[in-house]
Amino acid sequence: MNGATTAIPAAAPQELLSADDYPTTLTRLVGAFEAAGMTVFARIDHSAGAAAVGLSVPPATVLIYGNPRGGTPAMQAAPTLALDLPLRVLVRQDEAGATRVAFHSALELVRRAGLPDQMAAPLLKAEALIAATVKP
Repeated sequence: MNGATTAIPAAAPQELLSADDYPTTLTRLVGAFEAAGMTVFARIDHSAGAAAVGLSVPPATVLIYGNPRGGTPAMQAAPTLALDLPLRVLVRQDEAGATRVAFHSALELVRRAGLPDQMAAPLLKAEALIAATVKP
């Protein structure tokens, strides 16, 4: 073998319908992360990026967030997890005007890295927080 590994296909992201509009959902998620002791490291506004080059997409922002206490142990056990951590969540407005929130399962990320399921426990707290924040 030439050192290449067999890729494990990524699972489809989980997507939730928000009870609130796009700007409210985005604001509530940021507030929930910060209240839980997480840091929002970056915001990527895809609609602004598209507009900057003369294109358009519906409102869509990716938040990159986390807490080193939650992610570092998993990265220590599987350094390639640094490609997926900190975690990300997409807040977008769909074609019908509804707000959707999408993210990759922390459990799937940990499994793809070859780690036991319990390594995902600190990261799963963020998923529960997202669901509680956007629930209808």
